[in-house]
Amino acid sequence: MQCQRLLKQTKAWYVHVTNETMAPARMISFIKDHAAECDICLEDPDLEEEIEKITEMILPESKIPKAVRMQQEQEEMEKQAAERAEEVTEEEDEEDNDDDDDDDDDEDAVETNTEDLID
Repeated sequence: MQCQRLLKQTKAWYVHVTNETMAPARMISFIKDHAAECDICLEDPDLEEEIEKITEMILPESKIPKAVRMQQEQEEMEKQAAERAEEVTEEEDEEDNDDDDDDDDDEDAVETNTEDLID
C-alpha cells in the first residue's frame, strides 16, 4: 500500500471494527471509495490485491456478496477437477507402461516357441 493516508485510515477503521463501532463491510466500502478517488491509490498496481486480502481477513464469510462467494467456489471446484484429471492421466500413463511390458513378454514367448518347433 503506497498511500500513507489510506494506510492510516485503514488502521483507524480497523480499530473501530475491533471495537464493534463500525461494520467490517463499511470499512471495506470506505477503503474502496478512497482507492477509487485517490491519485496515489489509482497508480498503485498492488492495491487491488491488498484490498482483497484485507476483505478476506476482516469480512465474515456470510457478509461476502453471494456472487463473489459463488465465483470463489466455482474456481475452487475447477481447480479440484483439474487436479483429479491430472491424477487420472498419470494413472493411465502408468497402466499403459505396464501393458507395454506385458506385450514384450508375450512376443518373447512366441519367438521361443517358434524356435523350439524349428529344431
